[in-house]
Amino acid sequence: MLTTMHGSIVASFPISDTQFGLLTSVFLWVYAAVNPLGGFIADRFNRSWVLITSMFAWSTITWLCSYARNFEQLLILRMLHGMCAAFNFSAALALVCDYHRGATRSLAIGIHNTGYTIGVALGGLGGVLADWRSWRFAFTLVGLSGMAYAVVIAFLLRDLPRKDEEETGRAAVEPKIRFGETLRSLFSYSSFILAAINMGCCGLISWVVLGWMPLYLQQHFHLTQGVAGLSATGYANVAAVPGMLAGGAWADRWSRRDRRARMYVPMIGLLIAAPCVLMTANTNVLALAILGLVLYRVFCAFTDANLMPALCEVVDPRYRATGYGIINMMNGIAGGLGIYAAGVLRDRKIDPAITFDLVALFLLVCAVLFYFMKPLPLSKTRPGLAPGEVLPANI
Repeated sequence: MLTTMHGSIVASFPISDTQFGLLTSVFLWVYAAVNPLGGFIADRFNRSWVLITSMFAWSTITWLCSYARNFEQLLILRMLHGMCAAFNFSAALALVCDYHRGATRSLAIGIHNTGYTIGVALGGLGGVLADWRSWRFAFTLVGLSGMAYAVVIAFLLRDLPRKDEEETGRAAVEPKIRFGETLRSLFSYSSFILAAINMGCCGLISWVVLGWMPLYLQQHFHLTQGVAGLSATGYANVAAVPGMLAGGAWADRWSRRDRRARMYVPMIGLLIAAPCVLMTANTNVLALAILGLVLYRVFCAFTDANLMPALCEVVDPRYRATGYGIINMMNGIAGGLGIYAAGVLRDRKIDPAITFDLVALFLLVCAVLFYFMKPLPLSKTRPGLAPGEVLPANI
């Protein structure tokens, strides 16, 4: 949402493009630094309450952003934003994976992630609200709505029942989990290391596009910040919803024959997404630029639906949330560096199209990394499965 209100926020303080980029970068860097801890807490304690508490805290900070009176105050609040958000996503994805195992996992993650994606799409309304009232009004509306939503889900969300946890083998070992042994286990798998590097590249890609595409469209095609925000985040992220559902369903079906389907489906999507970004960055026709963005998000969404399921194939199930926290840390570090670097390039009058050409190159790098990820033996990722035992279709 913040990225779609560039003009209003810059004029309010005022600040440079480098400082504006820093508002998102510090969020990502703090988010990245705290993510492994957030994932470990979700592995060690109740996932549902970790998620609910972080949601309420994040929404409270969002509301407080509307009261910032200078750049320094807003910067500190964005850092707190990142800290609160770090306890949310890993817990949510691990909770979904607790309930959905095997042949329903990618589609379940895809459906879950549609909520996040629709939220990003609605973030394009930030520019519209800023044009209509003010950027402070936008933060107030989102913050208070989020606080109310957190109270509602506190009555509805629950962890996997203890009996089912024991069947998955998680509950019996959970009290013995220690942070040191978790890290040693995760980094003993080469595919986990590849996943962490991959997530860093994906983070750089997604955050540079999310952070600077609205302003690029606004200036390149002479749009208002509201129209540019909807064009850059609205249409594209709505288009990601069918992409996640299709990518999840395809991977689930294919995985019944080949467990590497969780890696192959996002690899194929990224190979198609790369030329779509090039089209957006190198056209003077607005309709083609938006079409390129829409197709980019459709096929990149294959990764959104399959990254956590792919991670479940390459790490010990006890450490899923911590593992996702670590790769999400890579996402935040690389994404923050990318947004900040793009802001520096803008201040130095470098052609913005070059930034998005580099994004296309990183998409190809991500595809290659997915190809080299290899699943662990089933006995390590499915506790209780005997050597040579056939995996049922619904496990």
